[in-house]
Amino acid sequence: MIKIKRAYQPSEESDGFRILIDRLWPRGISKVKAKLDLWMKDIAPSNNLRKWFDHDPVRWDEFQSKYNEELKDKKEFLKQIKELEKSNLTVTLVYGAKDEEHNNAVVLRDVLKNF
Repeated sequence: MIKIKRAYQPSEESDGFRILIDRLWPRGISKVKAKLDLWMKDIAPSNNLRKWFDHDPVRWDEFQSKYNEELKDKKEFLKQIKELEKSNLTVTLVYGAKDEEHNNAVVLRDVLKNF
């Protein structure tokens, strides 16, 4: 099972293996409080795409398309997450964005479902 969760929400045992999937560390969160098992910066959207999107819901559809294109070149990371899912049963993709519907974790979760 692949779940997504904001970095600012408390970690729970049911989160399983927790992976931060942002290029930048979430502001104001300590490493102890984050309780992450892995920080996978390289699966995050490129800096150019991240800055262009700027969490603007108007750009959401285009962001999804562009990020999906970037993920085509990151198959080794997708494979690693799927292997972690097999060995841990649950993987939680942790992200820092405020918008819970328009963020890279939503796109990545959907890609992993079909990978």
